[in-house]
Amino acid sequence: MGIVAGLDSSPDFTRIVVCDTDTGAVLRQGYAPHPVDTPDGAARPSDVDPQAWLLSLGEAAGGGLLEGVQAIGVSAQQNALVPLDAQGNTVRPAMVGGDKRAQVAAADLIDALGGREAWAQAVGSVPQAAQPVTKLRWLAKTEPENARRTAVLLQAHDWLVWQLLGRPVRRTTDRGGASGTGYWSAATGGYRPDLVELALGHQTMLPEVIGPSDAAGTTPEGLLISAGTGETMAAAFGLGLGFGDAVVSLGASGSVMAVHTEALADTSGMITSLADATGMHLPVVTTLNAVRALRGTAELLGLSDLEALSDLAMKSTPGSHGLVMLPYLEGERTPNLPHTAGTLAGLRRESMRAEHLARASFEGMLCGLADALDVLRGRGVEVRRIFLLGQAAELPAVQAAAPMLFGTQVVVPQPADYAAIGAARQAAWALGVSQGTLDPRTPPVWQGAAAQVLEPGDELAVGQAVRQQFVSVREQTHPGAFRS
Repeated sequence: MGIVAGLDSSPDFTRIVVCDTDTGAVLRQGYAPHPVDTPDGAARPSDVDPQAWLLSLGEAAGGGLLEGVQAIGVSAQQNALVPLDAQGNTVRPAMVGGDKRAQVAAADLIDALGGREAWAQAVGSVPQAAQPVTKLRWLAKTEPENARRTAVLLQAHDWLVWQLLGRPVRRTTDRGGASGTGYWSAATGGYRPDLVELALGHQTMLPEVIGPSDAAGTTPEGLLISAGTGETMAAAFGLGLGFGDAVVSLGASGSVMAVHTEALADTSGMITSLADATGMHLPVVTTLNAVRALRGTAELLGLSDLEALSDLAMKSTPGSHGLVMLPYLEGERTPNLPHTAGTLAGLRRESMRAEHLARASFEGMLCGLADALDVLRGRGVEVRRIFLLGQAAELPAVQAAAPMLFGTQVVVPQPADYAAIGAARQAAWALGVSQGTLDPRTPPVWQGAAAQVLEPGDELAVGQAVRQQFVSVREQTHPGAFRS
C-alpha cells in the first residue's frame, strides 16, 4: 500500500490527483490556474513563460497535498516547445498551442524534405503548425538570434520533470511526447537530428527517450519521478485503453485515436503516428469540425445552447428526413479539403424543419468522425469499443446517434481528470518496478472509469443507412476525397 501523485499541466491550469497505488482510487485533489493573463474573449497566448507552470504547480500542491506521496508522474500540454541555451536558461518564452504563426513554416518544411510522403515515412506525420519541428523553422526564420542561441530542446512535460529533479545534467522524455515532435519516429524509436537541423539550421541536444515504466530520477528528498508524457497519452492511460479501444474526442474540432501494435506511415498525412504511454502505438486522425458545427447550427436556429439543439434534434428521426450536412465549416483535414465549405443537401419541403436541421448537424458531425474512424480501420486498426469524450458526449442526441453511426459499443466515461490519473498510474508503475513488485512490461491494473455503456442494438442497420446517405452526398460533392 502506498500513494502516488499525478499532475496535469494543461494550457490553462495545473490539476493534481493523489491516488492509492494499488487501486487507483483518487484520495486528494489540487487545482490552480496558470498565472497567465488572458483577457476575456482574447485568444490564448502563443508565448508563455514556463515559470508560470511551476508557480501553478506549487499553488496546486499547497496545503500538504503531496504529504506521504512516494512517486509523481507528470502529464503536460503537447507541442509546447521550450528552447534552452547551453546553460539551461530559456532562450525565449515557450511556444505553445496551435500557433498559426507557423503555418507558412509548415509548408516550407514539407517542401524542404520533398513532400508529405517523405515526412510520413521519416517520422509518421506531416508537419503542422502546432508541432515543435515547425516552430523551430518559424524560430529560425523569424528570430534568428534566438535560434542560434538554442542548444537544448524540451517539451512542457520534459521541462517540468527536469525542474522537479533539480535541473540535473541528464534530461529525459518519453516515447509519447517524443512522437509528437516531428523529429522522432515511433516506427524506428529514434530521433532524426537531421530534421532538427533542417528546421533550425543546426543540431541541438535532445532529451533521452526512456521507457514507459522507467524513472526519470529521484528528488533529493527521495521522491521518484516517472518518465512523464503528453496529455493525450496520459488521458489514454488514465482511461485504461487497451488493444481494440478507440477514443473519439468532441471539441470544437474532433479527433479519433486508437491503440495499435505498430506505427502507421500515412502518405496522405491524415494519420499522425504517435506512441502511447505503454510501449504501444496511438495513431490519431483529426477533423477540423466537430462541436463547432453544432454551435453554428444552434446560432442559425436562434437556440441558446447545445442542450436546446439536442432537445430539438430528438424530435426528428434518424436520417433527418433526407437532410444531410457535410460539416466542413472551416475547411477540412479528414478528408483533406482545406479550402472547402460546408454543404447542406437533401432540401425538400418536408425536410425544411428546424428539428431536421438540428438532427442533421449531429449526424453530420458524427459521420465526419466515422469517416476518421474508417481511415484507421482501413489501415488494419481494430476498433471494438469507442470511448466518447468531451462535454458534447453527454448530450442525448449524441448518445442516441453515436452507437448506430459508429457501428460498435460506445462508452461515455464520467467526467474526471484522466490525464492526471494517467500520470499517477505511470508513477505507480515506475515505483512498483523500482521496488521489484511490478513487471516493467505490465502496468498496474487500476479500477476502470465509471461510465455509461451504449450499444447499437437493433438500430445498427438504420445507422448504416444514415451513414451511406452521408457518404453518397460526400462522394457527389467531393468525388475521390478519400483516395490518396
